[in-house]
Order: sequence, then C-alpha cells, then structure tokens
Amino acid sequence: MNYIKTAIENGPVIIEPKVFIDNRGYFFESFSLRDFERNVGKITFVQDNESFSVRKGVLRGLHFQKGEAAQAKLIRVVQGRVLDVAVDIREGSKSYGKYISTELSGENKRMFFIPRGFAHGFLVLEENTVFQYKCDNYYDPAQEGSYRWNDPTIGVDWGVDAKDVILSEKDLKAPAFPVK
Repeated sequence: MNYIKTAIENGPVIIEPKVFIDNRGYFFESFSLRDFERNVGKITFVQDNESFSVRKGVLRGLHFQKGEAAQAKLIRVVQGRVLDVAVDIREGSKSYGKYISTELSGENKRMFFIPRGFAHGFLVLEENTVFQYKCDNYYDPAQEGSYRWNDPTIGVDWGVDAKDVILSEKDLKAPAFPVK
C-alpha cells in the first residue's frame, strides 16, 4: 500500500492499495494492521459502520465525537463515489479549521485515515453509493457534535450548489464553526 501524508501535520492520510487485476476480476488487501502501524501509528479498531446513499447529492457531516469518545476513522467506498472531507478541530493546532478532501470510489479503492480531533463529512457523487468505515472508539450519542457543512469560516469546496444538497434534519440545524 502507498501511504500519502496530507498537508495537515499529524493529520489525515490517503491510502492507495495495490490492486491485482486479471480475467477473473480483482484482489487487494484492504487492511493490514502491521502495515498500517508501520506507516501511520498504533491503532485498535473496535467498530465498523456502513452507510448506503440512494441518491447523488446526499451530504453527511461535518460530524465528530467529543472528549473521551473521540474517534479515528479508516474510510473507504465499496461502490459509487464520494468527496470525503476532514476538518481539523484540535485545540491549539496550527491547522485548526483547515480541511483536507479527497475523492474515494469503488473504482479507485483509495482509503482515507482520519485521526481523532477531526470533524468528518462526505458528499455522495453517484447514486447507490456504499460507504464503510472503521472506528477506534465506540459511538456515544451524548458526545456527538457537528458543524455546519457550508460554514464560511472553514470554506469547504464541495463543488455543488446548496440547492443540490440533500441533508438530514440534524445537519440542517448544525451550529457554526467556532473561531478561535
């Protein structure tokens, strides 16, 4: 696997697997703890999640878990395409409020590791998209937080008009990003 560091120090990492294709189809190793720890750091994943989006334009995020419930995530798209976004919300970080985005798809098979201390969201770019991620901590609804997906302080370039985005009630009511 190829581990690509991003512009945010100690931040998200893009992972490109080696895909072996022949007349039967393809094979790739989607996770190796030994390889991951050698390139990114020690981790123990405890929960796997999957989301299915029927329609293009579904936007989920920017979500995070606070305090002791903070989560690191290893994300991949099995089918379809998304624009995946991680926003640095670590207090005192030089890159506080900055974001990294990458396209993940069933075709490119990229993965995106997002460490603890980041808000996360994604925009579905194709119908019938299947999105999976591993977490290193259990979900705690009492520690859940979110920021407005189109907060001008963060300035995520989602590449779509607001009228074309499909949001949950929770995401419609998300608060503004706190300027520090």
